[in-house]
Amino acid sequence: MSAKKSNTSKKLVEAIIGSIQEKKGENITKIDLRKLHNADTDYFIICEGNSDTQVGAIADEVERGVRKKIKEKPWHIEGKENLEWVLIDYFNVVVHIFKKQTRAFYGLEDLWADGIIENIE
Repeated sequence: MSAKKSNTSKKLVEAIIGSIQEKKGENITKIDLRKLHNADTDYFIICEGNSDTQVGAIADEVERGVRKKIKEKPWHIEGKENLEWVLIDYFNVVVHIFKKQTRAFYGLEDLWADGIIENIE
């Protein structure tokens, strides 16, 4: 990976995590997938909200905060209709914002356990 791409991913991860914390997203996890051959992205950022309203607010803040801080727009967004699981795809970083029970059901951390998993305080 080039140093420029790595630096862009790092700034994007920081902007995303800061935006999640701004809206009190809980149980924030960063999974570094860069050393995995089957991963289509560099990082997953996973968090949860306690309600549809909070999940939507976190998703909106991630979009707004990233655009404001580093002038990046998401390539693709899914899940804003039902707010159980919102996915925001920035190509080299993918954000997963879950309701608690939905996160437990899908267990992304278990599926991607080969990555480097870091829990964010």
